[in-house]
Amino acid sequence: MKQPERREDLVNINQEFYVRATSSLADDRTRVLKYGETFAVFNRYGDIESVGTMQFGLFHMETRHLSRLAFYLGGSKPLLLSSTIREDNSLLTVDATNLDTQLDEGTHLPQGTIHIFRSASLSKAACHLHFRCMNYGNKSTQLWLTFLFDADFADIFEVRGTVRKQHGRRLPDSAEEDALVLGYEGLDGIRRQTRIAFSCVPQTSRDREVTFARELRPEEEWTLSVNIVCERSDTDARTAPTATAGELRAEPIFRTRLVASNKRANNWLARCQADLMMLMEGNPEGDYPYAGVPWFSTVFGRDGIITALECLWLAPAIAKGVLAYLAKTQATEEEPSRDAEPGKIIHEIRHGEMAATGEVPFGRYYGSVDSTPLFLMLAGAYFQRMNDSDFIRRIWPNIEAALQWIDKYADIDGDGFYEYHKRSEHGLVQQGWKDSHDSIFHRDGRLAEPPIALCEMQGYVYAAKLAVASLCEHLGNSEMGKKLANEARELQGRFEEAFWNDELKTYVLALDGDKKPCEVRASNAGHALYTRIATPAHARIVCDTLMDPACYSGWGIRTVAAREARYNPMSYHDGSVWPHDTAIVGAGMAQYGQQHLAARLLNGMFDAALRMDLNRLPELFCGFHRRPDGTGPTLYPVACLPQAWASGAPYLLASGALGLEILAAERRVHLENPQLPGFLNELRIDGLSVNDAYVDLIISRHERGFGVEVARKEGTVEVEITA
Repeated sequence: MKQPERREDLVNINQEFYVRATSSLADDRTRVLKYGETFAVFNRYGDIESVGTMQFGLFHMETRHLSRLAFYLGGSKPLLLSSTIREDNSLLTVDATNLDTQLDEGTHLPQGTIHIFRSASLSKAACHLHFRCMNYGNKSTQLWLTFLFDADFADIFEVRGTVRKQHGRRLPDSAEEDALVLGYEGLDGIRRQTRIAFSCVPQTSRDREVTFARELRPEEEWTLSVNIVCERSDTDARTAPTATAGELRAEPIFRTRLVASNKRANNWLARCQADLMMLMEGNPEGDYPYAGVPWFSTVFGRDGIITALECLWLAPAIAKGVLAYLAKTQATEEEPSRDAEPGKIIHEIRHGEMAATGEVPFGRYYGSVDSTPLFLMLAGAYFQRMNDSDFIRRIWPNIEAALQWIDKYADIDGDGFYEYHKRSEHGLVQQGWKDSHDSIFHRDGRLAEPPIALCEMQGYVYAAKLAVASLCEHLGNSEMGKKLANEARELQGRFEEAFWNDELKTYVLALDGDKKPCEVRASNAGHALYTRIATPAHARIVCDTLMDPACYSGWGIRTVAAREARYNPMSYHDGSVWPHDTAIVGAGMAQYGQQHLAARLLNGMFDAALRMDLNRLPELFCGFHRRPDGTGPTLYPVACLPQAWASGAPYLLASGALGLEILAAERRVHLENPQLPGFLNELRIDGLSVNDAYVDLIISRHERGFGVEVARKEGTVEVEITA
């Protein structure tokens, strides 16, 4: 295929891998379950129905093993009474009843006579359905329960909207006495089967329609179980625990507990924690959160690192799990087709048919410019939090390889800035976190030509080199540490000169291939605050710019400010609000003494979550300004729910608002000018660990500010509060 010469020519190539909004995730309250490499998206009835190219289905290893599951009572959809997911995300429960029905013998079955309870849960590669029917009438009645099944075995990219030129072979269905088997042989040579087994023999079974008949006497109960197993013919060595989702771990990930004075805030925090746990439970990679359901239920380097940074202060095990797996999958050689170079950290790993056949380049793909410096930042932050020198020594070769990648490959044109330019023919054009094709542009709306030096990438490299410099001091390599610190300071000087814009009152979005600045106000400048590459004088100005109504929607920080050339509040990256992005911006503001702004942003995120289904923050939502009528944010049609770094956002904002820093080597907890958001009068932090010591803290609002009380202390730890 000929390489396009102009940037606009790349649009069709790179849009083929993005989620196409042929229908909306926001137009129904979906019910999501996940365990390991298996996830299911149901509607409120607990069914899987086809609506356009919708995300509903039972998926295993990125293949949809069930594209239809429809349940009928007496030929009609039951009347929905309630539908909910258990707090720990392990069980979907639905209550329903019959409609007014005219029976065959001419008798009438009044609405509300039959109660139907149904539940769904997941274990490794399986979905378990349970139905219980109860007759509350005073007469016996004949029940007809009908199920319609189908499996299109679509790859997740196909479900997202990518058009395939070829498909594998749909195998003939096979029926056993109490089971139905649907099959498919993929272009990758793997046979995939969906085995649907019933706890009793159906009355009829044909054309993927299964019917059970049962006479139910008054006050009689009847139960039916349906087990759906996703099977593959390959001898995949990947393993995962066989326990079902929701079973307790021997060692909890979240050992620190937050207790708010606001009940709704506690519900929100519980939802965030449950979603993060669901995105980790059963994963063969260990304590590594998958990015999000449904589109990104797999390992993403950048997402895993940022989620780990968000949760580091109260769940450091996530950081260790992320660092260990990313070290294991670090690139060791140049592979242009994968955008891989030695030392580079993975962007994305896929296991579906289209990845295996090369129809998409993401089987093991390295096309993110920032995952590598973020990996180094996380290593430094993890050591500061845990003082785990043994682990840092274990991954030290990976740390050195990542540094070498930055110095050898990330500065493409040798100008002292760190850029990207895709090498894979079908790889991502944009390789920062805003990776849609049109996210980096000039003031007049022209797309920037590569190689592109992002604002935040310079900050990530700056922070990465300082982080490793600090590690060098602890590990006895002071010469290397001094060299890295000097390189960071030199980068900061170059950054200030090239990226600061007095007119915009912020750092520019990026430099293009000709080193022309992309003079656009965007949230990327907030990442410069988070990494502390910004000077204090300019940081204060950036804070004002980002909190201006053009950037702050009232719910969160827009990715691009209103009135910029490509601003569109309904776009993916050009004016929408991403909770994790807002959290990084808020934490960055706190780095420069603006803890009250972090608290304000936390307040906006809380208000948004209250208006979301299940109080669950989505991957992103539209950037429309907050309306005075009390209505909630406008949903983005195909956002992931849940999304790991959205679930971790409140924890990062909370640590920023509290000015919280944990220095394990010094056995010290430091709070700088702690603030609380408006919805909280008190926040209790129980079981905050520092090495082998524990401390409980209570932060309270008073007439003249905020106070911190040490409620409990076990072991040697110092708590320091600075006003």
